[in-house]
Amino acid sequence: MSSEKYVYSFGGGQADGNESMKNLLGGKGANLAEMAGHPNLLLPVPAGFTVTTDVCTYYYQHEKTYPPSLQSEVAEALKKMEKIMGRKFGDKKNPLLLSVRSGARRSMPGMMDTVLNLGLNDETIKGLIEQTGNERFAYDAYRRLVMMYADVVMEKAAGIEPKGGKGIRRVLEDILEDVKHKHGYQIDTELTADDLKHLVSVFKRKVKETLGQAFPEDPIDQLWGGIGAVFGSWQGKRAVEYRRIEKIPDEWGTAVNVQAMVFGNMGSNCATGVAFTRNPGTGDDHFYGEFLINAQGEDVVAGIRTPSPINDFSKNDQSRDLDTLEELMPKMYKELDGFQKKLENHYRDMQDIEFTIENGTLYMLQCRVGKRNGIAAVKMAMDMYREKLIDKNTAIMRVGPNQLVELLLPRLDPVSERSIPPIAKGLPAGPGGAKGRVVFDSEKAVEWAEKKYL
Repeated sequence: MSSEKYVYSFGGGQADGNESMKNLLGGKGANLAEMAGHPNLLLPVPAGFTVTTDVCTYYYQHEKTYPPSLQSEVAEALKKMEKIMGRKFGDKKNPLLLSVRSGARRSMPGMMDTVLNLGLNDETIKGLIEQTGNERFAYDAYRRLVMMYADVVMEKAAGIEPKGGKGIRRVLEDILEDVKHKHGYQIDTELTADDLKHLVSVFKRKVKETLGQAFPEDPIDQLWGGIGAVFGSWQGKRAVEYRRIEKIPDEWGTAVNVQAMVFGNMGSNCATGVAFTRNPGTGDDHFYGEFLINAQGEDVVAGIRTPSPINDFSKNDQSRDLDTLEELMPKMYKELDGFQKKLENHYRDMQDIEFTIENGTLYMLQCRVGKRNGIAAVKMAMDMYREKLIDKNTAIMRVGPNQLVELLLPRLDPVSERSIPPIAKGLPAGPGGAKGRVVFDSEKAVEWAEKKYL
């Protein structure tokens, strides 16, 4: 049996790893360990464990199998997590639910797969309802799991090509939209407990009918399915293309982070959000971000609901009339603001953070060095140098060659821009000003460019 350690735990004020171990634990795993275990931080991070990048390498070198000791290491780490969280994975009365997320040594946002709410089945759902006293929340978590697991694990990771180009997630989303339309609902939060219970049943039947196998009821099977899907997504089309563009070596592999679920969708005193310690678009030195009340993290980036700003500095045209987190939950905002300052001072760089508020308790789910455009990179580097957070050489190295190119690209004249009413507004995907025909997918853009249509 190999003496190599493949699983690193974190939580409860302790961690096996730290921020310097990104090559082994991936960026997410290393930063979770740092937030949870570094004596200068000790932030409220839900307990979990990281399966190392070495396992990903082994997985692809050994026909998608795992090292012999991995199963026992995961079982031991799971026991540690259960002890810290005071719940048991798969327990019918007091169930612990898990998330499984990727984490390469360099950030690859949105390129690999995630599965949330693992551990729910027709028995553990009863325990979750008893534990929370919230049937609607429990069935909302269950329908999310069935949808996500069917998409990520049962279809994508299994290499099943969608019939007629319509994947299982789209099929299930159409069913969800039909139910909303039938009842005259505008948003998902209007769905009742009975609606969601019905959806879970319909979803499971549809999954079996479409994919030829049933959604797995065994929590351990769900967990290993999730772990395998994340490792599998390292070679997914989006991830491979992203690595090519960003020049990230294929052999680096990804780690897998298994973490206790905390919930921002249990009611009106719950929320979830993403934020930056400085504005990544302008470099402005103000805490900047957005959140949703009664939502899970995927909702913030899904475009289904308009997120609210965390403070006045975060308002834009779409959110300027919405209440801020600072106004709605002043105590939680003050605590979050304190954490973001602590993280920026610790890492000495702008941080991208994810957080969840569960029944008035704030949890930190992630931190990483935040991506920024060229203008923001120059401003942040200069400001942090003046603030004595970094030295001159570090400031120079903080601005990459491509970010310097951004500063030299042509721009729309700001005076003219202000004087002409816009046809439409949106978030820019690239720097500078441009002209040309509008296309709505990357394949068409490549095709038109090759034919000189643009």
